[in-house]
Amino acid sequence: MNPGFNLIPASWQDSKAELGTVRRVVFVEEQQVPESLEWDGLDASCYHLLVTNAEHLRVATGRMKPDGQIGRMAVLQGYRGQGIGSAVLEALMEVARQQRYEAVFLN
Repeated sequence: MNPGFNLIPASWQDSKAELGTVRRVVFVEEQQVPESLEWDGLDASCYHLLVTNAEHLRVATGRMKPDGQIGRMAVLQGYRGQGIGSAVLEALMEVARQQRYEAVFLN
């Protein structure tokens, strides 16, 4: 991942708007995921990461549920192909290791 990006731990309670905006653009608008599927009511219990660029614009996100399921990984179209998604996945797996999860799995 380009050093101009920052991976930031984020709580749903404090960063709902920022996390939700990235997911809405990628999943609801681009991929036509129904709102009822995207907003599953589980976000408050998840560990979230937010990625910002050098201008502090939000460009990507990902979450891990308490059971170790990693998902809702989204990178805005103009920022794909730069290793951001891989960095989010690696960071979430590192959090799982630090918190001694038995296993993690992808959605």
